[in-house]
Amino acid sequence: MTQVAQMTSFQSGSRQLEGYLARPEGDGPFPGIVVIHEIFGLNDNMKDITRRFADQGYVALAVDLFAGRNRAICMFRLMGGLLLNSLNNSSIHDLKAALTFLSEQPGVDDSRLGAVGYCMGGSYAIAWACTDDRLKAIAPYYAGNPRPLEAVARLCPVVGSYPDKDFTTSAGQKLDGELDRYHVPHDMKIYPGAKHSFFNDTTKNYNEPAAQDSWRRVLAFFEEYLEASVRTKNQG
Repeated sequence: MTQVAQMTSFQSGSRQLEGYLARPEGDGPFPGIVVIHEIFGLNDNMKDITRRFADQGYVALAVDLFAGRNRAICMFRLMGGLLLNSLNNSSIHDLKAALTFLSEQPGVDDSRLGAVGYCMGGSYAIAWACTDDRLKAIAPYYAGNPRPLEAVARLCPVVGSYPDKDFTTSAGQKLDGELDRYHVPHDMKIYPGAKHSFFNDTTKNYNEPAAQDSWRRVLAFFEEYLEASVRTKNQG
């Protein structure tokens, strides 16, 4: 599918953020997806994932939470935000600004917005969705949970993907139970034999069967809850 992809920038309060925007050709309306990176930042892998969503009929924006800052210091601050103030910190504000920017793009249907995140990014996707009802579905990968955990009562539908015997496995299991408790629609799956970052095809932990299965599940879930017109020819 023909698409347009480019770096872009937008404001979050007084700070200028950078992102990578990919969109299908045409007038839309299209659903929108925010892609939230893991600790490696907005790299080629995140850009590739963003383009893959555009191939499926989404306008996708990968936001760079490290933009203009020292990466090591920024990582420490972001992880601290998740632990100490996971529901209200500067990165949550940046993600909300990213969603506003995405929703204002030509052809984006602002009633069909979602997010996907990996590791740190998945943790932020969950925490963010507890505080922003514009999100209609999220897809966290190997993510941690917000504090307090009861905040997930306010979550939108969730499709979660976790590796077996990972430090995030128990978080996924706890989230599954809490979403049952609060009757939040969800599809949670733990992949036996998979390792952390199993979706990242640039690392040694890449697990092709788990990655492909999780991709199919995410697309099917987003099609249901974002009413997206999913194209299945590029599921690999």
